[in-house]
Amino acid sequence: MNFLRLPFAVLLTGVLGLAGCSVHQPVALYQLDSGNPGQPKQTSGMSVLLGPVSVADYLQRETLLQRQKDGSLTAATDGRWAGSLTADIDQLLLRQLAWRLDTQRVVLAPTTANFTPDVQVLLSITRLDSGGAQPAVLDAQWRVLDRRGQVRDSRLVHLEEKHAGDTAAQVQAQGVLLQRLAEQLSAAVKPLAGQPALAEEPRKASSTQVKKDEPEKQKIPLATPVRTGMEVFRF
Repeated sequence: MNFLRLPFAVLLTGVLGLAGCSVHQPVALYQLDSGNPGQPKQTSGMSVLLGPVSVADYLQRETLLQRQKDGSLTAATDGRWAGSLTADIDQLLLRQLAWRLDTQRVVLAPTTANFTPDVQVLLSITRLDSGGAQPAVLDAQWRVLDRRGQVRDSRLVHLEEKHAGDTAAQVQAQGVLLQRLAEQLSAAVKPLAGQPALAEEPRKASSTQVKKDEPEKQKIPLATPVRTGMEVFRF
């Protein structure tokens, strides 16, 4: 009996294995589309520090979220992000800025202490999502700082992009939104290319130098004796 049952057990295991393969279909992996940024040619262009770039907590996961009509978010069943979405955003913006500004000197924060940027871009992304029936939406805020660390420009951004509805089209639309954001950032950074260099600290006056605002002390003449019949001192 045991000999007859063995082929049936093997056949049953094979059927169950095929059924399992049919249920667990491979999930598609997606990355943001960075467009076709060219290679910057200038190696001595303006230096730009991109970041810190903060991304909303709900985006810091591999799950590809779908926005519903009621505003809720659900996990996509047919795809997920291929790695870190935050890292994808950083690299897309870096390449776009370097290309649009034509400079190789665009780096992500944090950076080394010996790197002194001409411009720093602070960015906060609070929303980046879409749905089958919802457009891709990007909400962000950015600030541009000059060499002295003073804010030269800032803006609240709300961008939308329509798509065909499927997951691949949604991911492509989100990439387009980030490209449009990079275009805004480069337009705000370009005017700072000709900013003057930082002035040197004025040297302190030496201790022996007389201050202009300090009145000079009146000199008191010395008494000189005049020889007469009695000693008289004139002042």
